[in-house]
Amino acid sequence: MKLIFDNLERMKRISSDEVKKVAQLARLELNESEIHQHAEQLEKILEYIKQLEKINTENVPCTTRAIEVVNVLRKDIKKNYENSEEILDLAPSRENKFFKVPKIINE
Repeated sequence: MKLIFDNLERMKRISSDEVKKVAQLARLELNESEIHQHAEQLEKILEYIKQLEKINTENVPCTTRAIEVVNVLRKDIKKNYENSEEILDLAPSRENKFFKVPKIINE
């Protein structure tokens, strides 16, 4: 990471050629006005990254998101229903004691 920021220090300005190259790689068609606008925006982003580099994050644990996400799961418990016929009758289509679904795999 330090190498990236060292390179940022040496970069004074994002050139139009660099923006054109990235646009070409991304298959974007930009006119001269858009190229200039994107160069300015990229410079602002790089300046912001320089500011962030100054923040001491030594004791901050790594994370993938700002808010921890936890799945709420229930135990998978087998249940026997007294009246399976009633449940099967709710299906749009059935065959004997099974739900009947459209074929999705061609052989």
